[in-house]
Amino acid sequence: MTDHCFTCGSRRQFLSQALGIVAGIARPVREAIAVASGSERRYPVPAADGVTIDRGAQVVLVRHQMRAYAFALACPHQNTALKWLPKDGRFQCPKHDSRYQPDGAFVSGHATRSMDRFAIRKESDALVVDVARWVQSDREPADWAAARVDL
Repeated sequence: MTDHCFTCGSRRQFLSQALGIVAGIARPVREAIAVASGSERRYPVPAADGVTIDRGAQVVLVRHQMRAYAFALACPHQNTALKWLPKDGRFQCPKHDSRYQPDGAFVSGHATRSMDRFAIRKESDALVVDVARWVQSDREPADWAAARVDL
């Protein structure tokens, strides 16, 4: 696993990333969205396909075709905050235009791997995301493919 630093860099990089986050919000984060316990965050199971971004935890929660995924908000290329483009149904990095499918699979651009996935599981009516455990598609392909919940 790789440790990501979201606080490193210049003020200009921070502002650029913050603007990317604001521009990439697919729908507002609900007040009750994240209940934290250690490194785990609990989210309600989304009722329909869509994207929810938890900026505080740097988590992108996706429901797509009866599956749920949790991704790191940072592009794996240079840690820039990704944007969700609802009209195109995909993620895009505003820095170098890397593109990703809703399941996080890399499509094109400067990145060399798919979006990093967090470990996720379903408990009752909640999705539990462990923000301390994530997998990279190029280093742990089987674990990356398994980091999802069938709904």
